[in-house]
Amino acid sequence: MASGNRHKVEEIRRIMNLPEWEIKGTSDLGVIKLPEEIGDTYEDNALIKAKACAEKLGLISLADDSGLEVEILNGAPGVISSRYGGVEGDSARNIEKLLRELEGVPWHLRRARFVCCALLYCPEGRIHLEWGIVNGYITFAPVGDRGFGYDPIFIPDGYNKTFAELDPEEKDKISHRGIAFRKMAEFLRSV
Repeated sequence: MASGNRHKVEEIRRIMNLPEWEIKGTSDLGVIKLPEEIGDTYEDNALIKAKACAEKLGLISLADDSGLEVEILNGAPGVISSRYGGVEGDSARNIEKLLRELEGVPWHLRRARFVCCALLYCPEGRIHLEWGIVNGYITFAPVGDRGFGYDPIFIPDGYNKTFAELDPEEKDKISHRGIAFRKMAEFLRSV
């Protein structure tokens, strides 16, 4: 798994539920420095990471790029979600900046969606993509202490709790990453 984010790798292992596959993150391997995510799209960024790992290790590589898209902000933070606050992976700063930009915006205009592009890259260059999208709203303040990233400020449609308030298994059933990586697991079981 082309990710150094241990939370993400554990979430994907749990979602995919493939005991016959050994899914390790780059931090587990300790030898991969992931390239910068400089792509214009989620697919570009997932490919950059997966290809780098596959070429370095000679193994099939999984990667994802995900983002939060807020309608009233014309899809921002989008592809730069993980560095929206200025520092890569600083969730508190990302959330703070987003909530500041949404100050005064009423509930009905706080529509958003999480998008996940899951990408499988084989060393010979074959690629398989799966997508997951979940719609919802941005809260007025962070709520909950589970999950990571924007989870404390995103309430999925049909729920009255943020992703950060849901049990991990419940979140996995409905999340963008859950949708994309369950489809990826189905693909891997079929080949």
